[in-house]
Amino acid sequence: MVKEYDLLVIGTGSAGSITATKCRKEGWSVAIIDDRPLGGTCSQRGCDPKKVLVEAAELIDWNERMQGKGIEGDSKIDWPTLMEFKRTFTQSIPEDTEEKYEKLGIDMYHGKAVFQSENELKVCSEVLKGKYILIASGAEPIKMGIEGEEYLTHSDDFMELESLPKKIVFIGGGFISFEFAHLAARAGSEVHILHRSESALKKFDQDLVKMLIKRTEEMGVHVHLNTPVNGIEKCGHSFVVKGEQEDRQVEWKADLVVHGAGRTPALDIDLEKGNVQRDKRGVCVNEYMQSVTNPHVYAAGDVASSDAPPLTPVATTESHVVASNLLKGNNKTADYPVIPSVVYTVPKLSSVGMSEQEAKNSGLKIYVKSQDITEWFTYKQTNEAAAAFKVIIDQEKDVVLGAHFLGGGADELINLFAMAIRFQIPLIELKKMPFAYPTIASDISYMV
Repeated sequence: MVKEYDLLVIGTGSAGSITATKCRKEGWSVAIIDDRPLGGTCSQRGCDPKKVLVEAAELIDWNERMQGKGIEGDSKIDWPTLMEFKRTFTQSIPEDTEEKYEKLGIDMYHGKAVFQSENELKVCSEVLKGKYILIASGAEPIKMGIEGEEYLTHSDDFMELESLPKKIVFIGGGFISFEFAHLAARAGSEVHILHRSESALKKFDQDLVKMLIKRTEEMGVHVHLNTPVNGIEKCGHSFVVKGEQEDRQVEWKADLVVHGAGRTPALDIDLEKGNVQRDKRGVCVNEYMQSVTNPHVYAAGDVASSDAPPLTPVATTESHVVASNLLKGNNKTADYPVIPSVVYTVPKLSSVGMSEQEAKNSGLKIYVKSQDITEWFTYKQTNEAAAAFKVIIDQEKDVVLGAHFLGGGADELINLFAMAIRFQIPLIELKKMPFAYPTIASDISYMV
């Protein structure tokens, strides 16, 4: 027997949950489907629990920096206890999410959804028919295509480790590798990052990335650039990671090998049967987040092919667009404001708006202000090891085009610059703004 709904939603993360909730509150019959614990990646296996763990690394770093400057006594990370603390933020989410859906009257299906036709999904043995279908299934680790790939530990599993291995190799030079490498090293592990190309963290300012890599190596992480990995072998309870450096074969022994080589849209859902076109970035959608080949289908978040980065705020923005278009007919387009990004290493790295190269390629008249600010009071007061900024300015309009930071508080400072870019705040106004002093924000007048 086929069950019919106004809306079928694949995925219970931000994009799926917001759209399902909005439509249900308007009286639609809604079913939501997930083959993992309800609540999505960010809240359970991504951003939120990661931040809890990273804060521990930051506290260790702060304590080490301030030794002999009024702070005495060593501190260390108790990994099992830290995991217990982390779970206080995540363990109730599936149950709380299920309770929320029950109260709203949203039907839940636990299992993998695949298309049966343009407006039908099969979940286990049940067939569901929807007037509309939203794909919001998020992302998953990219297939690396190397021998021994099955021995890789994914980021989800890393955040559930009961104990931390002594030797860890991270493959890839993105967010996951750098953030977890900083955490693991400060928890006492020997850590290596293997990255296939010359540039790590490619979405960020490379001058600041070089400073971060220098600091990363100073605190004990071995960063190997231009080092493609071609295989992993299991040797008893440990592993041997095989790679190349300067045309020679090299090997690293590890107790754990972590996949940090990127993520891809989770779209193994028989899109062909649903007449849903995709490209390498995800479901091909029009300006209304609607499939270009199947008008019954919409997509939001990491699975939608758009120019926006695969971040939770983007998924949230797109979910509101989809909900409006479902309820009122296609009336709203995805307007992406400037979206800041942060790498939660210690120190943090952040970015918003144009890079220096993008600004130069744009044809605009620009000038760039950049400086190593490690000696500024803001950073010297806690003996920071590295801090710097780069701000790209439109010379004719006298407004900020892009901003990039390395250092403590970079995650908060970037939000202020996001607003400055979004609302085209003139530099003279930024310079005149009386921020609380002494704070990180009070440095802005010297940065523009």
